[in-house]
Amino acid sequence: MSYQAYQKAQQSSENPSQVEYRLFAQVTNALIKAKDCPTFDKELIAALDWNRRMWSVLSSDCGAEGNALPPQLRAGIISLSIWVSKHSSAVMRGEEGVDDLINVNRTIMEGLADQAKLQQQAAQEENSAEGTQPVNSVL
Repeated sequence: MSYQAYQKAQQSSENPSQVEYRLFAQVTNALIKAKDCPTFDKELIAALDWNRRMWSVLSSDCGAEGNALPPQLRAGIISLSIWVSKHSSAVMRGEEGVDDLINVNRTIMEGLADQAKLQQQAAQEENSAEGTQPVNSVL
């Protein structure tokens, strides 16, 4: 099986939390890789822009009608998105570093991983009650 076919199969079997975790990991890795670059380096600017766009999409989704997240969590994500945008601009001006952005992303990733563990435990309990064995899923 080719690598691209494997990636496609993996993506089609991921739940939304796993997709979000993977995206956060990719963006955070780009920030880590670019964090020691000079202020106007293309790699740093691209990583900051990718991170800002990701947070902007999350914010837009949280503001959309029909979003199932609790209102307080949605408001928190929108607030973080605003902070990410402002902090990213400060990094581009050389006034701040990238570490705070990396730490925020890692904190979100920890929350997504914890959520996935809880979902997996619930599925295992449900399957145990039904007498079936679940397929393990890893982020």
